[in-house]
Amino acid sequence: MHSSTAVGCRGAEFCFAHVLFQLSTAVIMRSTKPPGIHLFECIQGSPLSLRTCQALALLLTFFSYASYHAARKTTSVVKGVLDPKTSNLGLLHWPRCLNIGKLHTSESHMVLYGGWAPFDSRNGTALLGDIDLAFLAIYAIGMFFVGHIGDRVDLRILLTIGMIGTGLFTAAFGAGYWLNIHSFYYFLGIQLIAGLFQSTGWPSVVAVVGNWFGKKKRGLIMGIWNAHTSVGNISGSLIAAALLKYGWGWSFVVPGVMIALVGFIVFLFLPAGPEAIGSEDGHLNDSGKNEIGTPLLEGQTEVREKPVGFIEALKIPGVVPFALCLFFCKLVAYTFLYWLPFYISHTAVGGKYLSDSTAGALSTLFDLGGVIGGIIAGHISDRLDARALTAASFTFSAIPALFFYRVCGNISLYWNIILMFIAGMLVNGPYALITTAVSADLGTHSSLRGNSRALATVTAIIDGTGSAGAAVGPLLTGYISAKSWTAVFTMLMVAALVAGLLLSRLVVAEVCAKLESWRSAAATGLPVSSVEDN
Repeated sequence: MHSSTAVGCRGAEFCFAHVLFQLSTAVIMRSTKPPGIHLFECIQGSPLSLRTCQALALLLTFFSYASYHAARKTTSVVKGVLDPKTSNLGLLHWPRCLNIGKLHTSESHMVLYGGWAPFDSRNGTALLGDIDLAFLAIYAIGMFFVGHIGDRVDLRILLTIGMIGTGLFTAAFGAGYWLNIHSFYYFLGIQLIAGLFQSTGWPSVVAVVGNWFGKKKRGLIMGIWNAHTSVGNISGSLIAAALLKYGWGWSFVVPGVMIALVGFIVFLFLPAGPEAIGSEDGHLNDSGKNEIGTPLLEGQTEVREKPVGFIEALKIPGVVPFALCLFFCKLVAYTFLYWLPFYISHTAVGGKYLSDSTAGALSTLFDLGGVIGGIIAGHISDRLDARALTAASFTFSAIPALFFYRVCGNISLYWNIILMFIAGMLVNGPYALITTAVSADLGTHSSLRGNSRALATVTAIIDGTGSAGAAVGPLLTGYISAKSWTAVFTMLMVAALVAGLLLSRLVVAEVCAKLESWRSAAATGLPVSSVEDN
């Protein structure tokens, strides 16, 4: 009895020592078993099932990216405190070149009570716009490099570094409150570095989920999983707003600490892929393969995979069209993200103008519609096995939805809510589909011959290109809205049209493949699904 207890204690000591060893000497190479899972398995005496690891990967990546967005959202909430005039301009936070200083009255020359220099000056709103644009630019650029790195390192470690780095520099922005820092270049530099760390998030989480879930149910699963963006935005807004009364610095520090803590949990427990919990040589045993049900990467071989280069990833069929399509999809989506509350508050709805707070609350219905649209788009694309056809159908359908929202959205609050919700579904549906399921599909394309080390690179190319559109759309709106909101909606409808047309060749290929499978099914008398599977 005593001997078995001693053996158990020595085993626990060994597991604990192994955890400490990984914590201190974690090498950013191929995926390794997370130390928290290793410790749990030592205590439990049996390995975790693959189903459990799938659920763990889905849950941890959900909360990790939600925390990214929560940390990112704090800046927009605090802007009204840094520059009190900002609240009078809705979300008009774009660079000096937009000449938004013309909208200020003579009172703008005074330093307003409650502001924070240098943002409470005459050019305060423009300075905040510079920070926004710098953040989005470095975020888009960093995405390409991070994706290339992501296929060469352990995604768990990369995600941990990105989250802890994001937390540190988010908190550092808030530290300016207590350190009494009033240098614009300090805050600009902090946001630039924070944007670089933020760019680690999306390629990493999509690659992890893509490693765990096969193509058959990937669209629906990722459509539901993509709700993390809205969860992060809402929670970040609520947390930052609740902490403002204690000082605006806390609105940055608390979300920063939260994402760093989530990052530490990710380091301890996130299995980056099936190979991370497989046998010592990095491959799953036969029972593990059977438990998944469907292969994650068809044709996977036992040879060590070589990371896919940037140019090679661009040559994967569909990467360039979907990347360019996402540029225009994000252009439309982020224009609504930054400008919708401002548009609502400055447009008479039912003959009345809504307050800034009411307009902000009402605009969340667009995001809610986007969550539903992402789930529907993912489910439809799974059933049809036609990602391009689904995405193109949504983008083309968004054109009349945008038209009717502009023309009929001011009739009454009732019509505004319905049309905004529908527009959110059709605008964000393809955006969510392309950034999740499509990216994962292309990262495991058959042309890679089973090589799984392309997911992060492909995701980064697609979403990095899309992020450029996310910066361009609101920037153009700053120019165009000064003359006509109808012109803004015309721009958005043209962007949606171009997005759909960019997928036309892929749509034709998918339709032709479907017709061919139906002909084969009719000739053989077999069900269509069985012919397609073969």
